[in-house]
Amino acid sequence: MSEARPLQSVSPLAAFWRDFRRNRVAVVALAVVVAIILLAVFAPFVVPQDPYDLKSLVLRDARRPPGYVGRDGMLHLLGTDSQGRDLLSAIVYGLRISLEMGLMAGAIAFAIGAVVGCSAAYLGGRIEALIMRIVDVQLSFPAILLAFVVAAILGQGKGQLILALVFAQYAYFVRTAHGAAAAERQKDYVQAALSVPMGGWFVITRHILPNSLPPLIVVATVQVASAVSLEATLSFLGVGLPATEPSLGMLIANGFQYLMSGRYWIAIYPGVALIVLIMAINLTGDQIRDQLNPRLRK
Repeated sequence: MSEARPLQSVSPLAAFWRDFRRNRVAVVALAVVVAIILLAVFAPFVVPQDPYDLKSLVLRDARRPPGYVGRDGMLHLLGTDSQGRDLLSAIVYGLRISLEMGLMAGAIAFAIGAVVGCSAAYLGGRIEALIMRIVDVQLSFPAILLAFVVAAILGQGKGQLILALVFAQYAYFVRTAHGAAAAERQKDYVQAALSVPMGGWFVITRHILPNSLPPLIVVATVQVASAVSLEATLSFLGVGLPATEPSLGMLIANGFQYLMSGRYWIAIYPGVALIVLIMAINLTGDQIRDQLNPRLRK
């Protein structure tokens, strides 16, 4: 008789990817996100022009249509913007800035919200009530309104814009972390840890926070896309990044005034790039949410 083969254990990451790739739309969205990230990271080696280099700009080549060959012999595949920048290069660098803003703001808001939400659930009592009432009041206002007010007060700049985005988004992480941590705090293993003389920070970081991460990861994917959209909106309204930063929102704002004059490419192409980025992140996040939430898992 042949011996029975032992069952091979599958790692959680391999099982997650096995379920993830069953959704072809999500796989395509993830591929688009990875491609955009690689394109943004290696932008200096991919695009034909550095839009930050003022010496490479030719004002006489401004607002030229797609396929235009500049006076220096450069092919502008998507045309040029109002400052004579190669639009394809400006879009790639704009994607770079949008991803930087979205990831940094999302990471900071994630950290703040996770710590505050789990701490509120652990402490309980009046402190928990005070923190959650502040969060409830903030969530009653639209995020774009809060970000606009903070950005207008702080002024233009990357650091100021990140602070505005974090202030507008951290409450979502606090609410999610508090709900997950409050459920974890009632479980037996946390109650057993509380019965032992351990520090509160140890219980939060060792027991409560790690088991509250799945819903926070889902919220993070949504909020990164939201941060990208908020950055573009604030830059379009003139309270985000300065005009020297070729973010997608600023490119759309610069081309909006030429939209009705027939020079559609200056605003349309950056807008398409922004839509593709946000949709790809959201579709990827939706699949991650479905797999991390047992109620949505098929």
